[in-house]
Amino acid sequence: MKKLVFLDAGILIAAARGDDEVAKRAIELLDDPDIRFASSIFVKLEVLPKPLYQNRKDEVLFYETFFASVSVWAEPSPELVQNAYEEAINSGLSAIDALHIISAATVNADEFVTTEKLSRPIHRSRLVNIRTIMLD
Repeated sequence: MKKLVFLDAGILIAAARGDDEVAKRAIELLDDPDIRFASSIFVKLEVLPKPLYQNRKDEVLFYETFFASVSVWAEPSPELVQNAYEEAINSGLSAIDALHIISAATVNADEFVTTEKLSRPIHRSRLVNIRTIMLD
């Protein structure tokens, strides 16, 4: 069975805009046939509004293609937001990172993949397996 992976917004941004080693790793992840993707409206809110507003059509198409491939969506709810608030407090996370982590945990993602360095607060959470593609 394919692994269910929740991607942090940084993965999508790196793949859409980058041309470095991190972008290459992000694209390899997106192209992995053994992965199915989970996401949430919170990731969509983080990556799509600015390119839509600025009429960056290729970037918008890239994100929309990814979101069309998502097989599991975390449903926003007051309970999810409350749990994110609690995780933000417990792990010292930003609001959006807490929403992403709780969304990944809610859908029972096998892994949450980010571009955040290991020293960043997101790696403190223990609710889901977190992996970075960031270079050392």
